[in-house]
Amino acid sequence: MTDAAKWDLRRMYPTDELWNEKLNATLLKIDELAEQRGKINSSAEELFKTISLYESVFQDITDLAVFSRSNFDQNMADSAAKALNETLMTAMTAVGEKISFLAPEFMQGNYESFENFCEQLPELKKYDTFIKDFLAKKEHILPEEQEMLMVRMGDIGSTFSKIYDDLTVNDVEYPTVKDPDGNDFAAIEANYSIALGNPDRAFRERFFKALLGTYKKHKNTLTSLYYGSVKNDVFTAKSRNYVSAREMSLSDNFIPETVYDNLITTVRENTKPLQDYIELRRQVLGIEDAVHFYDLFVPIVSDVDRTYTYEEAQELIINATAVLGEDYTELVKRAFAERWIDVYPTDNKQTGAYSTGSYTSYPYILLNFSGTLDSVFTLAHELGHSMHTWYSNHTQPFIYCEYSLFCAEVASTLNELLLCDYLMKNTTSDAEKALLLDKKLNDIRSTFYRQTMFADFENSTHSMVEEGYPLIPDTLTTLHGELNSTYYGEKFVVDEELRSEWSRIPHFYRAFYVYQYATGIAAATAIANRILTLGAPAVEDYRRFLSGGGSLHPIEMLRVAGVDMESPQPILDTIADFERTLDQLRPLLKK
Repeated sequence: MTDAAKWDLRRMYPTDELWNEKLNATLLKIDELAEQRGKINSSAEELFKTISLYESVFQDITDLAVFSRSNFDQNMADSAAKALNETLMTAMTAVGEKISFLAPEFMQGNYESFENFCEQLPELKKYDTFIKDFLAKKEHILPEEQEMLMVRMGDIGSTFSKIYDDLTVNDVEYPTVKDPDGNDFAAIEANYSIALGNPDRAFRERFFKALLGTYKKHKNTLTSLYYGSVKNDVFTAKSRNYVSAREMSLSDNFIPETVYDNLITTVRENTKPLQDYIELRRQVLGIEDAVHFYDLFVPIVSDVDRTYTYEEAQELIINATAVLGEDYTELVKRAFAERWIDVYPTDNKQTGAYSTGSYTSYPYILLNFSGTLDSVFTLAHELGHSMHTWYSNHTQPFIYCEYSLFCAEVASTLNELLLCDYLMKNTTSDAEKALLLDKKLNDIRSTFYRQTMFADFENSTHSMVEEGYPLIPDTLTTLHGELNSTYYGEKFVVDEELRSEWSRIPHFYRAFYVYQYATGIAAATAIANRILTLGAPAVEDYRRFLSGGGSLHPIEMLRVAGVDMESPQPILDTIADFERTLDQLRPLLKK
C-alpha cells in the first residue's frame, strides 16, 4: 500500500514528542484558566478573558484528541499509540476537575449582566448565542463540588465503551468459515458487507451465524457492559435534574422529545412498505422459506457483479456532487490529493468508517475500502461529513464551528442520494438501474427503518432501568427479537443469533445517537428533492446550512436548508420515497 492511500496524520504532529509538548502547553493554559476562579462575573474584561481562554483550551484539546484517537485507530495493536491516547484521556479527567468551577460560576451571572458587559466591551457580543444557550441549562448545572464529582464519574462512565472496544476488537477471537470456493474466510466485522452481499446463501448463513454467534458467546460480559453504560446514563441524568436520560441527551441540542416519539410512532405505523420489500426480495431471490437477516444485503440483480477501484470511486463522487458548486468539487479533489483519507483495511485497524477533524486540521476520513458499490457510497458519505466540517470550520469562529449530532448525518446522506441519482441518470442498463434502486431501498431500510428500530431499543432499555428493572441477557435478546418481528413482519425469521445482534452495535454506548441517522436521512431526502427540483436556490440554502456549524439550534439550522423536522412530513416523505422506489424496481425485475 502506497502512502497516497494513507492519511497524513503526521502533518498535525510530526513526532509524538511534539504532541506531548502541545499537551503540556495546553495544560499550562488550563492552569491559567483555573486562575479565573472567582473572577468570571467581576467585569467585562474578566468574562472575556475567561471565555477566550476556554475557547482556546478546547480548540487545543480537540486537536490533540483527533490525532491521538486517529493514530490509535489506524493500528489498535500499537502500544505507543494506545499509550498516547490513554495519556490524553487521563489528563482530561484532571483538567475537568481543575475547571469544574466554570459552569457553576458562569451560572451565577445572568443574561442582563452579560448585555451590560457587552456595552462596555463589544468584543463580547460574538458569544451572545453561547451565553444564551448556556444559561438555558442553568437548572442542570450543579454546585462546584458536585460538578467535580460528575467529572470523575464521567471518566468512569466512559470506560464501558473502551472495554467494549478492547473486547470486540483486540481480545475476542473470531472464527473462520469456508467461502464458496472452500477457502478459509474470517468471520470478522471488516468482512461483513462482502460476506452478506455474496450470492451464495449457505455462505452468507455460515458467516452471519459465526460472527453473531461469537458475540452471543460473550453475552454475559456484553450485557454487563451495556447495563453499566445505561445505568451511567440514568445516573448522570438524575444527578443533573433531568426527568430521563433521553431528555438529557436531546436537550443538549435543544431537540424536543416529540421529535423522537414522532419518529418511532410514524415508522411503527408504516412498516408495511418495508415488509412488502422483504417479500419482494424473497420472491426474486427464489427463497422458498422465509427471509432471514443474512438475505437482506445480497443484490437481487444476479447478473450485475461489478467492483470499483478507488480511482473510479473518486471520479464518480466528483461528478455526482458537482451540482453543489465548483468550490465544493475542488475541495473534494483536495481530499484525495492531500491524503485526508486512510483508504484500505489493514491489520488491527478500526473497523467501519468515520470522518474526524479539529478546527485547524484536515477533516480526516478513516475507511476500509473494499471495492464494492457499498464502499463507493461509504466514501461519498464520509466526504459529506468532511465537507460539512470544512465549511463550518472555515466560516464560523471555533465557539460555533461544531455542528450538532442531529445535523451530522444530513450532509453525508445527501452525498449518497446525489451519487445514486447520478448513477441512475448515467446508465442505460435496466440491470444496473435495478441494482441501484435495490441499493437505495436497502439503504433506507438500514439507515431509516433499522436505525429507528435501534432507537426504539434504546428507548426501551433506558426506560426499563429508569423504572428499576435490571437488564439481563434474556431481557435484551427478547426485546431485540420482538422489535425485529415488529419492523420486518411475521414472515421474517428472527434467528437466535439475530436476537443477540444488539451486542455488536457500538453506537449503543453513545446513548440516543442512532435515531439521528433516521432523522438525518429524512432531512437529507427532503433537501435532495429540493436541489434536484429547484436547482440553484435550493443549493444556496443548503450551502448556508453547510457553513452554519452550530450558530443556530439544529431544528432552526435545518429550516435554513428548507426542512421542518418538528413536522412528521419529512418522515412520511421518506416512507413515500421508499414506496416510489419499490414501485420503480418491480417492473425492472420482470424484464
